[in-house]
Amino acid sequence: MWVEFKRVPNLMMAEMWKDVLEGEGLPARILPEGDIRDWAELVPFRIYVPKGREHVAEEILRKL
Repeated sequence: MWVEFKRVPNLMMAEMWKDVLEGEGLPARILPEGDIRDWAELVPFRIYVPKGREHVAEEILRKL
């Protein structure tokens, strides 16, 4: 199960956050807000992390 962790304004920022989280060993997924068919560079995205691991994502952000 995945839970929403963060919202970002575009695909580039979503991929950046996904790379940061995964670089620290935390799996992450990105999906556009709304329909999956709306996947585009300038669409807002949501970043998801595994349920119960939100505290790990918060700790990664604190380290930055």
